[in-house]
Amino acid sequence: MANIAVMNTGLYNPFQNFDFLYKKCFLSGNTFNSPVIQVPLITKWLLAQAGLTGEEQIQFLDESIRSYNTLVIPVNSEVNEQFLNPLENKIEDAFAKGYAGVTTLTELEIFNWIGKFLYGFVYIEMHSALRKEMTADGLNMSQSLMMKFANLNFMLQNLYTSIEFEDFAPWSITVVKLENEETPFSFRDEINTLTFSLKLKDFGIIACLQDNGTNKRFHQEIINEISGKALTAEQFEELTARFYYSAYLFNRLPEYTIMPVEGTTYFEAMPLRGNMSKPLFDVWQHKVYAQVLENFWKPWGYVQFEIIKDPNNPMSFFKNPCLPTAG
Repeated sequence: MANIAVMNTGLYNPFQNFDFLYKKCFLSGNTFNSPVIQVPLITKWLLAQAGLTGEEQIQFLDESIRSYNTLVIPVNSEVNEQFLNPLENKIEDAFAKGYAGVTTLTELEIFNWIGKFLYGFVYIEMHSALRKEMTADGLNMSQSLMMKFANLNFMLQNLYTSIEFEDFAPWSITVVKLENEETPFSFRDEINTLTFSLKLKDFGIIACLQDNGTNKRFHQEIINEISGKALTAEQFEELTARFYYSAYLFNRLPEYTIMPVEGTTYFEAMPLRGNMSKPLFDVWQHKVYAQVLENFWKPWGYVQFEIIKDPNNPMSFFKNPCLPTAG
């Protein structure tokens, strides 16, 4: 496995010296000479569109509870002004128009915005861990997980420097229309698998940020089935549960060859199969899937026993469930 601490990519690597102390830009390090400022992780425009005050609270892995408006990340003012603000403005405009606006965004723009959002949480978690442990050596985090985070940070640097993904996209992104045009804002994330979802107004987004498109291909049958259709709230949560579960079953750590050439950094995906003969996903089990689905269907009170009453055909709100074959 590549050692992320010494990997020479030509890109800023915050994991080399564990730069999570709010002294350097979370994205570019010291590449720019402008002052480092603290910017909100959950922007004012998103709070406004979501109808939130910013006083809402979120619990972190260390069990600390913080309000949305206290969450900030360090950014060079030049990076913020020239690269991040234009992205935020574009996403704000698209979200304001609902599904019709979101579908005009490129997948790279969606990836960058969600990636910045999710990596911002990673940065805050790393900062909290370092404050408690005091040294990077004390961090109880696997090399593979740090490699995922480092790769996400490398990829996000396409915001301010020239990066090319050669013949692949690192992500799975699915945008769907929702029946309820007044869907309240909510989001979920699973940092270990870099999976994220949100819903707002008449649209929902599901993203796996580092799977090279594998999860979307895994669920291609149901994606084809719902194409052009608006989903009910229960259907969206069911679809989202499938992605979160398959992301958990995905048993490869994507690796990349990263090569800077004449001002552009090229990412080439290493073959996921490598020399391993086992499938890319561990065996899908309806019983475990039902546990996941129970959590996503909490607002409606469906319990695992009810969902899995027929062990071979879990409950579904899709006419044609298109469920993966269970082991």
